[in-house]
Amino acid sequence: MSEEENLFHSIGNSINDSVKGQLFGKPCYKIGSKAFICFFENEMVFKLSNEAHSLALELPESQLFDPSKKKRPMKEWVQVPYSHQGNWLNFAKEACKYVSSMLK
Repeated sequence: MSEEENLFHSIGNSINDSVKGQLFGKPCYKIGSKAFICFFENEMVFKLSNEAHSLALELPESQLFDPSKKKRPMKEWVQVPYSHQGNWLNFAKEACKYVSSMLK
């Protein structure tokens, strides 16, 4: 397993009540039945809204998540490169909060 994927799993496992799963055949972590983070192309992907979404997209080389590569990005999901791994945990916590709020 790569250093990037190890960090992804370390972060996913550190989030209370998260469970491993699959999203588009890629590893993810879920709260309830909803994914909040995913690992894709050695980068971490987060389901975000509002300020956290904007901050993630402002990072150099971050982009909206487009798993099909057909220019149909998923609006709420931001793919953040490993070069910004220092932000991964915070974005994961924000993603968890956002998805958790949708379950209520």
